[in-house]
Amino acid sequence: MTDRNKKIFYENQAAGIIKKLKLRKMEGYYADTMEDAMKKVLELIGSGTKSVAYGGSMTIDNSDLKQKIKDAGHDLIIRENYKSDDEVKELKAKMVNADTFLMSTNAITLDGELINIDGRGNRVSFLIYGPDQVIVIAGMNKVVKDVDSGIDRTRNMASPANTVRLNCDTPCAKAGRCGDCLENTICCEIVITRASIVPGRIKVILVGEELGY
Repeated sequence: MTDRNKKIFYENQAAGIIKKLKLRKMEGYYADTMEDAMKKVLELIGSGTKSVAYGGSMTIDNSDLKQKIKDAGHDLIIRENYKSDDEVKELKAKMVNADTFLMSTNAITLDGELINIDGRGNRVSFLIYGPDQVIVIAGMNKVVKDVDSGIDRTRNMASPANTVRLNCDTPCAKAGRCGDCLENTICCEIVITRASIVPGRIKVILVGEELGY
């Protein structure tokens, strides 16, 4: 549980980031808890049956957000159900045309920039282009000073943890820090989102808890 003083700090820090996001044509919101964040996600998805896709995210996986989306009557595109080459091709078409794409971010700067590193690039590709709206859910533990700090955080904190989760044979999985490897690497695509060309398409929910990697 996050103590009261840290909660106040998180809320104050988030307010500054949200102002910066607005300048970058992205919408920002603050949620005190993940439970509050999930309510906001459902509000942003909207009424009626909407198609909802998601990228790999421990923030999402460690919550019951997917179940809440299904319970709300939306069409959740469960990517794990698509196995064969033809099914994966169908999955890509569904995801790029989804009404909403859900993800977290590896880091977000105090200036409102998103930093993400991907292996296949599917998560960052849908952040950049395709779905009508992208909702990013990020614990305040993901906040960094600047882009360089965000890349460092991702390569030395998020990526090593993910390589352990994915059973990757990489130096960082063994040493717990980036080995700047090429073989078996999951750090193939580095994407910095500094603004949204479509105003309001990207919505960032900052959560006053430590979530994900």
